[in-house]
Amino acid sequence: MSDKETTHFGYKEVDKDAKAGMVGEVFHSVAARYDLMNDLMSGGIHRIWKRFTIELSGVRKNNAVLDIAGGTGDLAARFAELVGPQGRVVLADINDSMLKVGRDKLLDQGRLANIEFVQADAQYLPFPDDSFDCVTIAFGLRNVTDITLALRSILRVLKPGGRLLVLEFSKPKNELLSKAYDTYSFRVLPLMGRLVANDSESYQYLAESIRKHPDQNTLKDMMEDAGFCEVEYHNMTGGIVALHRGVKA
Repeated sequence: MSDKETTHFGYKEVDKDAKAGMVGEVFHSVAARYDLMNDLMSGGIHRIWKRFTIELSGVRKNNAVLDIAGGTGDLAARFAELVGPQGRVVLADINDSMLKVGRDKLLDQGRLANIEFVQADAQYLPFPDDSFDCVTIAFGLRNVTDITLALRSILRVLKPGGRLLVLEFSKPKNELLSKAYDTYSFRVLPLMGRLVANDSESYQYLAESIRKHPDQNTLKDMMEDAGFCEVEYHNMTGGIVALHRGVKA
């Protein structure tokens, strides 16, 4: 390893400035089968997790919403309905392959009227201060190189009183569930990735990245340290997934 600062890429230690490119390669690889794999991996439950995120967001007509790591547009499509024609939804993703898949999917659904697509890094968001009523990031924060930097960047672009919602894999509360989840993640997911997407390595990384992500209370503390207030989290599916919510004072 060089003298450069390092971070984790799954269970590997890599140069910090190399991680974004490596994560990018993962999502270039999985973009075309992303929606199918989400349904297969979660048994469709990811739709319920996202529905709860939308309910807790408090988004309403004429709001401005930023969906970071918005991928194929599940959240953005629903937000576009909620904010109405005078509202604004920005689907941002660092990965151009994911953005293209999302744009094509939403174009097919006729949902592009009030959705913008922006290729952006969560750590350095290219928006003015106090731009958005709500920011969401679903299953993307664990792939960011510097989570604290991203949280501060999000806080900056939120309007006072604006909300951040982080939907992410977390730590199961039950030991038996945790063991079963480990077996599923490290044996079934890579096999499924190989059979469906012809890519077991990317899904091995995704399983590892979940284990390296901060647990519920650690992420809560990180959000508070970044400047968010009223931070709370809700465990879903036994803590396999957690939804964190914080407010900009």
